[in-house]
Amino acid sequence: MLLRRLSRCVLLTSAATVAALTALPAAAHADTGPGHIAPPPFSALDGIGRDELTVTVADSGNGNDGTSDLRCDPAGGTHRDPAAACATLDRIAADGTDPFAPVPAGAYCSMLYGGPATAHITGTWHGRPVDASYKLSNGCEVARWRQLAPVLPATAP
Repeated sequence: MLLRRLSRCVLLTSAATVAALTALPAAAHADTGPGHIAPPPFSALDGIGRDELTVTVADSGNGNDGTSDLRCDPAGGTHRDPAAACATLDRIAADGTDPFAPVPAGAYCSMLYGGPATAHITGTWHGRPVDASYKLSNGCEVARWRQLAPVLPATAP
């Protein structure tokens, strides 16, 4: 009798574990909220039209504050290094990554504070609208900022 109860308990526990593991893929995307579906990956074939971005930086601590325009294909605008900035965006997007994606909800980030600098990028890139904000409030945000160098400038320590 004890063996039969133990077997039933193991069977029920196993079934609950399988059910929980089966639900993981759906739960992994639940943090995006209803109606928020991630856009398809970026590619060199996305959209038609000109890549035009406005980059605004504040509180960088090293004289890099202000607003600049960045155009790609061909590279130009008032940005300090448009060719390198456009090459960086293309390199990030080459594997399907959105260079302007925010830190995923629920990400574990170190408590590294990178300073008061903020940035905002708006415009169009690869035929898609861009409206991305940047700050240096934790390790994930610092890494996100640094990934975009030289689109976003280096900041003072």
